[in-house]
Amino acid sequence: MTKFGYFSFTPSKTLQLLIAGLLLLSITACSTKPSEVSSSAGAAASGDQTETEPITIEYWQYEFPAKVELIDTLIQEFETEHPNIKVKQTNFPYDQYNQKVATLVPAGKGPDVINLYYGWLPKYVQSGYLQPLPESSFPGIAEAFFPFVDTAKLNGSYYALPTGVRTLGLFYNKDLFTKAGLDPDKPPTTWEELVSDAKALTETDKNGQLVTEGFAWEPGSQLHHWFRDGLLYQAGGKDTSEDRRKILWNDTPAGLEAFKFLVDFATVHKVGINGFYTDDANAFKTGNAAMNVDGSYRLGSIKKDAPDLNFAVAPLPGYKGKSTQASFWANAIPANVTGEKLEAATAFLQFLISKGVQEQWVEKVGELPAQKEVALQDKYVNDPLLGPFISQLNDANAHFFIDETQERTLFVNAVDEVLLNHVPEEQAFNDLVAKTQKLYDDYWAKQDKKK
Repeated sequence: MTKFGYFSFTPSKTLQLLIAGLLLLSITACSTKPSEVSSSAGAAASGDQTETEPITIEYWQYEFPAKVELIDTLIQEFETEHPNIKVKQTNFPYDQYNQKVATLVPAGKGPDVINLYYGWLPKYVQSGYLQPLPESSFPGIAEAFFPFVDTAKLNGSYYALPTGVRTLGLFYNKDLFTKAGLDPDKPPTTWEELVSDAKALTETDKNGQLVTEGFAWEPGSQLHHWFRDGLLYQAGGKDTSEDRRKILWNDTPAGLEAFKFLVDFATVHKVGINGFYTDDANAFKTGNAAMNVDGSYRLGSIKKDAPDLNFAVAPLPGYKGKSTQASFWANAIPANVTGEKLEAATAFLQFLISKGVQEQWVEKVGELPAQKEVALQDKYVNDPLLGPFISQLNDANAHFFIDETQERTLFVNAVDEVLLNHVPEEQAFNDLVAKTQKLYDDYWAKQDKKK
C-alpha cells in the first residue's frame, strides 16, 4: 500500500509498471545532463560537500626542502577547505627539472599546476606548454603585485603568478667582521667599501691559499643576476630596450665597468673563488666566507642548517645609484589541463597566492610576499633580516630571460675566459654581449613569424 497525500489506495500492477518506467526514464535523463558535469567540477573547486569522487590534480616543483615541506602542509590545508580536490606533490632535482617538463608535459603526462622559474616562461610559452591565466579568476594582477611580476606577462596575458619573490642582499658574518677589526654594525654601503672590507676579511695560509673568503664569488649562482639587475644599473647602464629586443649592456661604459668590478674580486683582489667549500652558500653557512650576495630565500636554510651562525643582512652596496635583482618562481597551468581539472587547478593556484599562504611562505621559506599589501606590513618592513630585502623592492629589476639556462652559461663562460684563459675583460665582455644578443634575435625572429 502506498500513500499519496491524505488518501490511500492499492494501485493496479499496470499502474505500478507505469510508475516504475517513468522513474527509470527520469533517472536516466538526469544522469546524462551536461549541466551536472559542470556543477560537479564547480562543487569541487568551491569545496562544497558532495558525494562525487574527488578530483586529483598533480603539483610539480623542484626539490628544495623548505618548499617541499611547506607545500605538504599547505596541501593538507587546501584539501580541508576543498574536500573534493586531492593534490599530489611531485618533485625532481633542480638539474633534471627542465628535462622532465620538456619530456612529459608535451606527452600529456605532466602536472596540472607547475612551479617554474620566471626566466623559463618565454621558452615554455613559445613551446606551447602553458595556458594563459583567465583574467576572470585572477583580476587586478598589475595593481596587486610588484611591477617586476610583469615579466610573467607575455603576448598580453599573464601565464604564471608567484607566492613569494626574491631580492638580493648582502649577507655578512658578524663574528668575522669583529675578528678582522671591522664594525659588525657597519656593513659596506658602496662599491669601494665592499672591496676594502672584502680584502680586510680575507684570510690565506702560508701558501697563499684561501682560508676564509672575504667575499664569496660564484658567478653561476647569484652573481650573474647581480651583474644584470644590480651592478649594471648601479653603474648607470640599462639592461634591455623597452621592447625587450636589444641588449643595451655595451651602449654605455657602464656595462664593462660592472663586468670588470665583478670579475676583479677573483682576478685582481683575490678575495674569493668559485667552488670554495662547494659553493658560495655553503661557504657562508659554514663560516668560511665573510660576505655573500644571496637571496632572502637563503634565510630559511640558514636558520635550519646553521642556527648558531651570527650573521646579518644589508642592502646591496651602491655606486652611482641603487639597484638589486628581483626574481621569482611562479605557478602556472599547463596547456593540456581542461574541464574539472582546470577548475581544480585554478582553485589551487588561487590558494597558493592567498595572503595566508604568502605569510607562511615568508616564515618557512624566507621568500618575500609577492603582493604589495602583504609585503609592506610593518612586521616585515621592520624585521632585521627581511627589512633589508623589503626596502630594496622599489629599486628591483627583473631581467627578461629568453633562456635562463643559456644566458647563465654564457655569462659563466665569459668569466671563465678571463679567469682561466686570460682573455682581456673587454674582449670577453663584448663576446658575451654579442652571444646574448644572438639568443634574443633568434627568439624574436620566431615570435615575429607567428604574427
